Amino acid sequence: MTSPETVAQPEFSLSRTVAAPRERVWRAWTDADELSHWHHPVKVSTPRETIDLDVREGGTYAYTMVNDETGDEYPTAGTYLLVAEPGRLVFTWGSPDDDPAASPVVSVDLTTGSRSTGTHVALHVRGIPGEPGDDNVYDGWMQALDNLAAHLAR
Repeated sequence: MTSPETVAQPEFSLSRTVAAPRERVWRAWTDADELSHWHHPVKVSTPRETIDLDVREGGTYAYTMVNDETGDEYPTAGTYLLVAEPGRLVFTWGSPDDDPAASPVVSVDLTTGSRSTGTHVALHVRGIPGEPGDDNVYDGWMQALDNLAAHLAR
């Protein structure tokens, strides 16, 4: 019998260095007021009133992204698997009705560079494919990281 750990799963990684201290970047990932400013792709918003975060291991989160042109809604939810402030966050990522055990898993690692380089954000998604130019998951996360960098630069 094959164990789940040995089954190849689609995955991808992205990274970005942002001009902010690690604690500030952590807060952008874990504070609903901050998250609403950047956690979405281009032409999509995440209204603050849709965000609910319980940032602790075993805690859950939910938010709804809204297409700015059509009004289409994209509810998203998951469970925090690891919360190691201020350096590592691991959570399931899917629709609210998805089985968390079968949901993709997102890992975010924040490492401090020199004062001039800020914080390196390494994002890894396991359980769903993504590649540059897919106009979907990969591009959406890349745009969200662009938004994060812009938000933290203000």
